[in-house]
Amino acid sequence: MTHVFHRNPQHTLKRAVRGQGVSLFDEDGREYIDASGGAAVSCLGHGHPDVIAAIKAQLDELAYAHSSFFTTQACEDLADFLAARAPGDLDHVYFVSGGSEAVEAALKLARQYFVERGEDSRSQFIARRQSYHGNTLGALAIGGNAWRRAPFLPLLVPAHHVSPCYAYRDQRADETEEQYAARLAQELEQKILEIGAENVAAFVAETVVGATAGVLPPVRTYLQRIREVCDRHGVLLILDEVMAGMGRTGHLFACAEDGVAPDILVIAKGLGAGYQPIGAMLASRRIYDTIVGGSGFFQHGHTYMGHATACAGALAVQRVIERDGLLDNVRARGEQLRARLREALGDHPNVGDIRGRGLFTGVEFVRDKADKSVLDPARKTHAQLKRQAMANGLMVYPMGGTIDGVHGDHVLLAPPFISTAADIDEIVERLARSVRDVLPA
Repeated sequence: MTHVFHRNPQHTLKRAVRGQGVSLFDEDGREYIDASGGAAVSCLGHGHPDVIAAIKAQLDELAYAHSSFFTTQACEDLADFLAARAPGDLDHVYFVSGGSEAVEAALKLARQYFVERGEDSRSQFIARRQSYHGNTLGALAIGGNAWRRAPFLPLLVPAHHVSPCYAYRDQRADETEEQYAARLAQELEQKILEIGAENVAAFVAETVVGATAGVLPPVRTYLQRIREVCDRHGVLLILDEVMAGMGRTGHLFACAEDGVAPDILVIAKGLGAGYQPIGAMLASRRIYDTIVGGSGFFQHGHTYMGHATACAGALAVQRVIERDGLLDNVRARGEQLRARLREALGDHPNVGDIRGRGLFTGVEFVRDKADKSVLDPARKTHAQLKRQAMANGLMVYPMGGTIDGVHGDHVLLAPPFISTAADIDEIVERLARSVRDVLPA
């Protein structure tokens, strides 16, 4: 009997009792390699002494002070750290408790920015199908995860959606990456013109699509072309790096690899690595100055924004990543992960695509490699893979509905940045065994 309202009440969960390095341990003493970082959260693994010490020190000094009365040194120091490393002129940081809150803040800031400028008609948002931006109503409204949205459609504000950048399935054989990017940019421009540029506030996109479609990196020039379209029509570009950011792709900010800076950027998961709940919105100087020089007040807020203990923990996480050169390891181990996966599973008839950046990798499963046809959704192959991987001592992050919310299965891998070459080899061995157990070749 449990009094916890678990997200899946019909399923009995094991108790996690200890975490160490890349592994979690349950109440029976079984070890599980955390190959997905939970949900791409635990980038430093579990039990990192530097982060724990920083949190304890902050608690001894000050756990929490409400942001309408005080700022704190932990909050100021973390904002300084992020602003100094962010792309473009993203130099003001708004701290919240997670990714959904960060997206909500971004949407509200975009709207208020245009109201302050006297462009009140700009209230519409465009995002992409098969994207995910959070589970609060505003974030869910702009998101393109059909399965998550469906029960709540009557509660959601209208939003507009264009095609994802899904090269494996949507790039034509006669197209270069640049031509495919141009076609997608043209689709966005047509959507803006259809709505009326004077009515559009922002285009929202995950820099690298995460859980909904199984790690879709943008093709070359895609984000640059999108940036050009937004600029041409005065539309803000909001990049969601809740899952892909904070080093997960091998760059502190994932969009840096594409040479693009958004107007607003949101981060969470890897920011605090799971040691404390935290997320953040970074705003450009132009947007910040508009608010400060206008009403002088951002009409938004949460009780735990700028939480001192969460900020102290997150700053310790980021300092460890920088001090230990872990982004180099992310890039090296990510290349190793995909290379080993291709060696182990590349010839498997049900493995369609292995893709990703850094330690952010997706494996998409199919019925037939030749025509990329999908497995029967009724089989719930992704759920079977999760169960079998757990039985084999491996945590992965699976999802169904990869293509359209109904069809397609994938597994997402996001191992900790501290993973060694031996850890990666063991992850691949356990995953390959799990795949063969569920889908015998």
